[in-house]
Amino acid sequence: MGLDFSVVPGYFGVLLQGMAWTVAITLGAGILSFFGGIMFAVAALYAPWFIRLPMRLFAWLFMGTPLLLQLFLIYFGLIQIGIDLPAFVAGIIGLGLHFAVYNSELIQSSILAVDKGQYEGARTLGLSRGQTLRRIVIPQAVHAVIPPMGNNMIALLKDSALVSVIGVMELTLAAQQSISRTYRPFEFYLAAAFCYYIINLALEAGLRRLERRIAASR
Repeated sequence: MGLDFSVVPGYFGVLLQGMAWTVAITLGAGILSFFGGIMFAVAALYAPWFIRLPMRLFAWLFMGTPLLLQLFLIYFGLIQIGIDLPAFVAGIIGLGLHFAVYNSELIQSSILAVDKGQYEGARTLGLSRGQTLRRIVIPQAVHAVIPPMGNNMIALLKDSALVSVIGVMELTLAAQQSISRTYRPFEFYLAAAFCYYIINLALEAGLRRLERRIAASR
C-alpha cells in the first residue's frame, strides 16, 4: 500500500510524449491567442458597428462560459454541422480563442493609453489610419502588455490539461494512461506535476528574456 516511485521510470517515454504534446498545444494556442487578441482589439475599437458588435458578442460568450464547455462545443458540436476537427486542432482553437479574448482586453487598454499626439504626428506625416495603427500604435501597445500577456500564457499552459477530455495525448492524459496500467495514481500525478513545473520554469525564463529584449529596444 506504500508509495513506489520505481514504476515511474518505465513510463518516462509516455510522460515525455505527453510533455511534447503539451508544449506543442501551448505554443500553438499561444500564437493564436496573441494574434487573435490583436485582431479582436483592433476590431473592437475601430471596425464598423456590424463587425464590432458580433466581435463583442463573441468576446462576451467566451468570457462568460467555461473553457471546458467551449472545447466540447468546438470538438463535439461542430461535427454536427459538418466541421470535423482533429482533437489537437480543436484544442488549439479552443484554448487560443479563449485566451485571445482576454489578451484583447489588455491590448485595447494599451492602445487607448498611447499618446494621442502620436496619432496626430503620424497623420501629419501622411500615414493613413491603417498605417498609423500598424506602424505606430499597435507595436507600442503590444510592447506594453507583454508582461500581463505572459501571465495569460502561463495560465494557458495550466489550462492545456483540459484538452485531455477530448482525447489529446497531453501530459495529464499520459499520466492517466500510465495510472490505468500501474494503479499508482499518486506517483504519476506527482510526476506529471513535476513535468508541468519544468515546462512552466522554461516558459517563465523565455518570457523574462523577451521582456528584457523589449525593454532594451525602447
